[in-house]
Amino acid sequence: MPVVGIDTIDGKLLDAIQAGIPLVERPYRALGEGLGLTEGDVLGRVARLKAESLIRNIGAIFDTSRLGYRSSLVGFRLREERIDQAAVWINAHPGVSHNYLRSCVFSSGYTPEACFPYNVWFTLAVESESQLGLEGSVAVLARDTGADAVRLFPTLRVFKIGVRLDMDAEGTGTRKEKGNFFAGNGHATGYCLNPTERQIVRVLQHDLALAEEPFREVARQCGLEVEALLAGAQELLRRNIMRRFAAILNHRKAGYTGNVMVAWPIPEEKIEVTGHQMAQFRAVSHCYQRPIYPEWPFTLFTMVHQKSREACEETVAEISRETGIGDYAMLWTTREFKKVRLKYFTEDYAAWEEKAVAR
Repeated sequence: MPVVGIDTIDGKLLDAIQAGIPLVERPYRALGEGLGLTEGDVLGRVARLKAESLIRNIGAIFDTSRLGYRSSLVGFRLREERIDQAAVWINAHPGVSHNYLRSCVFSSGYTPEACFPYNVWFTLAVESESQLGLEGSVAVLARDTGADAVRLFPTLRVFKIGVRLDMDAEGTGTRKEKGNFFAGNGHATGYCLNPTERQIVRVLQHDLALAEEPFREVARQCGLEVEALLAGAQELLRRNIMRRFAAILNHRKAGYTGNVMVAWPIPEEKIEVTGHQMAQFRAVSHCYQRPIYPEWPFTLFTMVHQKSREACEETVAEISRETGIGDYAMLWTTREFKKVRLKYFTEDYAAWEEKAVAR
């Protein structure tokens, strides 16, 4: 179903702006040239789409590990009466970008011998200078929340990463796409950024203004000429420290009301082939290999985004048929506690650790 209030041109613009905004002095003019639109038309349409909350923000999307941060998906098992307060504790950490209460539904006829589902799932990142480290920070959160069980699910390998909602069509269906999708291991080497590069990262993660030359003000904020800022940004992009400079959409406003995290038990010898197969589905935004545990046999995790729960289920079923993997666990979001962009190189991380140690 088309999103109410947007036309075909809006759809093409939204697709383009999610793919990436040119890192040039007049980015909106450059964006418009590829769509047959004037700079003023692009600015007007983007302003309207932001006012309607369809576009969340426009900024740099960085590779956390290449900035020197350590990160992991974390699963907590919490009793119902503790969940609300636990969410407050977890959300307070500046390195938590996503935090959800999820319910687990197994595929038809599948009953794992030794599996109890975690119900609170969040992503956590810590600085390279962290005194507690990733494991220590999780231990503090487990202590404060009273979690009954805790597991870390760090990324071992990336087969695909990047949410791009298809706005120039009725939906993604089970369509395929090709590409390497930033495939690689989950332990990318962190670069040692110099002070200027760190400052460029700080300013590029903020929402880009709607102006003819928006990077001029961004450059002023870090004491650089606009040419130097853009050259630095392009270098971060070349080194894959920045994945892209693009818009992030509000899923629900964009008509994508269905999303599910699916965990798959894959034999070691089939992980490579299966991971690439799953990554080719347009509706799959993320596909990672993560560690398994005695009570958790699932090693491949995929995020599926569709325009309804039913469409998600259809996509998951098609993935299952194509890969021959009939057993899986669907983790549906029942409550969203936090969903934000991480802020890098801020003092908030050290401040959180200082308070955590003092408790």
